[in-house]
Amino acid sequence: MRVWIDNDACPRGARDQVIKFALKRKFEVVLVAGQSQVKPAFACVRLIVVPSGPDAADDYLVEHAEPGELVICSDVPLADRLVKKGVAALDPRGREFDERNMGERLAVRNLFTDLREQGQAGGGQAAYGERDRQAFANALDRLLTRLSR
Repeated sequence: MRVWIDNDACPRGARDQVIKFALKRKFEVVLVAGQSQVKPAFACVRLIVVPSGPDAADDYLVEHAEPGELVICSDVPLADRLVKKGVAALDPRGREFDERNMGERLAVRNLFTDLREQGQAGGGQAAYGERDRQAFANALDRLLTRLSR
């Protein structure tokens, strides 16, 4: 079992939660980043820094993650590519990406992108808080249990 993390955009609280689960359940965590970062000092964690470029980390994740594995990411188009490949995807706020909700998630993402580009909407997601951490931990536990069967 392997859990991949799109580490450039993953909140530290979610990454730390995945590592905590990995230490307990004995699986590998692979952090994929577009820039050099400090790797957590655990044997179960690997850091892969990809060459810089648009979507380089996304492309690496899609190419290397396999069905039956899990990717933690916030990027809806990346999640769509992973789900189509049969790879499980979960966002750091505990929302699973799957075939049933990808169309809606892409449509909402595209709508907000268009509104931001037109200056009709601003900002982004709220700060990552305790409620998000708890929702993520619960969803991660359920998903890891399902994937390990």
